[in-house]
Amino acid sequence: MKTRAAVLYATNRPLSIEEVDLGEPGPGCVLVEIAAAGLCHSDLSVSNGTRPRPLPMVLGHEAAGIVRETGSGVQDFAPGDHVVFSYVPACGRCSYCAAARPALCENGARANTEGRLLNGKRYFRNGVGELHHHLGVSAFSQFTVAAQESLVKIDPALPLEIAALFGCAVLTGVGAAIHSARVEPGSNVAVFGLGGVGLSAVLGARVACASAIIAVDTVPEKLDMARKLGATEAIQAGSGDVAKSIRELSAGGVDYAFECTGVETVLVQAYEATRRGGTTIALGLPAPHKQFTVPAVSLVAEERTVKGSYMGSAVPRRDIPRLIALHRAGRLPVELLLTHRVRLEDLNSAFDRLDRGEAVRQVLRF
Repeated sequence: MKTRAAVLYATNRPLSIEEVDLGEPGPGCVLVEIAAAGLCHSDLSVSNGTRPRPLPMVLGHEAAGIVRETGSGVQDFAPGDHVVFSYVPACGRCSYCAAARPALCENGARANTEGRLLNGKRYFRNGVGELHHHLGVSAFSQFTVAAQESLVKIDPALPLEIAALFGCAVLTGVGAAIHSARVEPGSNVAVFGLGGVGLSAVLGARVACASAIIAVDTVPEKLDMARKLGATEAIQAGSGDVAKSIRELSAGGVDYAFECTGVETVLVQAYEATRRGGTTIALGLPAPHKQFTVPAVSLVAEERTVKGSYMGSAVPRRDIPRLIALHRAGRLPVELLLTHRVRLEDLNSAFDRLDRGEAVRQVLRF
């Protein structure tokens, strides 16, 4: 079949909006019509070369849609089902999946790195040849084929443009607070970087009943939004020693600091903002060659912890329905994250807007 898609042929070049061929879903795969797809910094980092991926590639990894056709062997999904995508297709067989850590699935990570689905195949083609899949999703296409392991069935009553946000921003940010950090009631939290993931971390800290939530960003409008979502304090980065200000506001430092920008110098600031015994959680994705340095003795003498969090350390099929339930209960107002709706033809200008920090979550609607 034919589908309109956004194809990245080379880094630091505009996306090409074109018609491409999409193969029928093979064994264990599902054809999904994309209803909504979020624009995330992880897409931008592939586009600008910060996150190396094989090209050409159909981008997009945060999405929701409707199942239209299933391949042989698919039992959990049927045409008409509403689904949210998980950007790590968990194989269910490796040691990490067996330990309930699907974000670290070895086979899923290998497939994502190679730009293919879990079964080893690629389903997009054009006149150039095969096109790579982005994180097993490739949501910037009206139709896509995905492994059944990349899908989570949801209640069709939830609007799909809101449902899409649960696939990355909400799962990653809220999951980092609840699963990676295990924020305790009454604790103090700082969040550095207030994009979709950072603001979701603010929401996660609020759900976890943190007593103080300090939000940090360079953009005043994002600080205002963080206050609406539950931040108790807001600091504009670049206006002095941020770590010192946080230590003063939290009587010596926060218990948990979340770094959501992917900038290694900000990760150092987040570490410096924690108290003795504090934990720094890294959510942002730095360029592979970047390094950061902290006083080694503080890890021992002050029992500090630096911890990574990928996909919010979540189990998508378990946690996405739980997060949606919290949303319906009014505890996760994720609809406030949606700042722009865009068309496929608008993607390049929308990514420019994201790069300038002028948007939180933009959603592509077909």
